[in-house]
Amino acid sequence: MAYSRSRTEKVDVRGVRYNVRHWGPADAPVVFFLHGWMDCSPTFQFLVDALSQPWHVIAPDWRGYGESEWLSRPYWHADYYADLDCLLDHYSPGRPARIVGHSMGANISAVYAGVRPQRVAQLVMLDFLGLKPPVDDDSPALISKWLHNVQEQPRLSVFNSSEALAARLMDLNPRLTESRAAFLSWNVSRVRMGNVVEMACDPWHRVPSPNVYRIEDAMASWSRIEAPVLLLVATHGFVNRRFGNEPEEFARRTGAFKCLEIVNIPDSGHNVQHDQPERVAEAIEAFLARD
Repeated sequence: MAYSRSRTEKVDVRGVRYNVRHWGPADAPVVFFLHGWMDCSPTFQFLVDALSQPWHVIAPDWRGYGESEWLSRPYWHADYYADLDCLLDHYSPGRPARIVGHSMGANISAVYAGVRPQRVAQLVMLDFLGLKPPVDDDSPALISKWLHNVQEQPRLSVFNSSEALAARLMDLNPRLTESRAAFLSWNVSRVRMGNVVEMACDPWHRVPSPNVYRIEDAMASWSRIEAPVLLLVATHGFVNRRFGNEPEEFARRTGAFKCLEIVNIPDSGHNVQHDQPERVAEAIEAFLARD
């Protein structure tokens, strides 16, 4: 299968070398695609190919992911808000941005849109509505666990070949076709010494945060978003797995947004951009056309 070609450039973002991927004509309307945890920008290839209109898609690899600089030390979530602020100043100066975020990318962009409402024109969240409340929210316990983890060098799973990684991706997602699994295994991974293959993510991302997660903090930012928001919910994704049996909590969280539209994506898992790129592209473009 032929995929549309992307181009990349390196940009300094607050002292970190960022890799930024571009698809489409440079003079087309700009939309930012922000990837999730343990992922990188090529994850959007199938979605980009499903778009029916010309767009200039700008998709950075977050710090510590893909071809952006790896810090080889713990990462702090707040840095991503400042990184996004810098990226928008660079690529969309003077104009509010259209943003599509998947999972962690949706988390970052939704909080940012509440803190900098004037910088975001439209926001699409792919299968994200916050995390479940932690079972253990004891701060000293989390810090103690974090101290223990940082004494160890975190590692990722390795595979003997890209074919082995593709097989593993299909095991994790039965909706993933062979051709798409093959593409992802080559483009969201890297070859390490000894010719073993691993995901292109700094293993330090696997160290859990020492900070207690409070959904009320996120909702406080969501309530300040001025832009219209589109939430795409995968039928078998994280939103339904976390809140499908808790309609009151789902309503509480979605009620934090001033202007929210919800679209369900059938026969899809958390990675909706892999499972149903055509349906996702159709929903996104219908939403963005209202700008």
